[in-house]
Amino acid sequence: MSDQRLKIAVFIDFDNIEIGVKTTLNVQFDIGAVLEAVKERGEVVTKVAYGDWKRSGDHGRAMAQHAVRLVQRVMTPGGDKNGADINLALDALEMAFTHAHINAFVIVGGDSDFITLVEKLKQYDRKVFVVGGRAFTSQVMQKNCTEFIAYENIIPDPSTRSGSSRAQSRDDRGRPPKQASRPAGPPAGRQSIEQAEPLVMRALKVLADREVTPQLGLLKSTLLQLDSSFSERDYGAGTFREFADKLAKQGLVSLKHQGRSTLVELPGANEHVTMAPHPAPAEADASLGDASGGSKGARAVKRANAKSSEQH
Repeated sequence: MSDQRLKIAVFIDFDNIEIGVKTTLNVQFDIGAVLEAVKERGEVVTKVAYGDWKRSGDHGRAMAQHAVRLVQRVMTPGGDKNGADINLALDALEMAFTHAHINAFVIVGGDSDFITLVEKLKQYDRKVFVVGGRAFTSQVMQKNCTEFIAYENIIPDPSTRSGSSRAQSRDDRGRPPKQASRPAGPPAGRQSIEQAEPLVMRALKVLADREVTPQLGLLKSTLLQLDSSFSERDYGAGTFREFADKLAKQGLVSLKHQGRSTLVELPGANEHVTMAPHPAPAEADASLGDASGGSKGARAVKRANAKSSEQH
């Protein structure tokens, strides 16, 4: 399955993600940004969102514009939303059983109640991505999925929003003025590149133990295997290649180019794989002299013995 292109089903716990984004990041939930991030992983086959759409305002229209199927959550007398969570989990499992070509699932939401669903889908050999904010997504979800996609890393940077004012005005149409002017969430890249060193060193050691050439793509997949919450954007890098360049500038790794491939190695790794030292020139000359002198002496002794035998 690892060699196949991912065909992805997206399941959205709208109430959870919308409230979490609003309260922790002080921004409106953007379904378009989420789907664009998911498309980088593979082909999106289906999209389903669960929520109380009677109270969702413009979010329902935004979902419809992205061809997301809306499932109405029926409120219980106590206001409990577990019914929607159960429906989402059952629908995801049914799709895993009945649609064999769908080999990856995306759960948009940070509720720890979905960890059972995540584990069950993994048992059925499906990749599971989780999209949510770091502040409101449970650690057990972040650490046990195939890859955790932090919402903070996929929303547009405030400095680039002016260039897409037309799209922004369409998204903000109908929202209260106070919401339209809210600042963006915390910028990505808060962690220093040195903080990634332990994880990178561990990944390189794993690849070395497997005797595998540490190419860029393989290194990233190994990092995600060790820590599914890893993202190069947390270290201020837009791409993994940029992340590797930052590591190299800090002297944490060395990059070696082989054709179109880029290898990532520990600094001085080539120095440990060297040929046995050659003898010094003087020593070499002396050894040659001894060898030639010894051979000349042996030939002289042989000639003397031959002459002595002829005289007798």
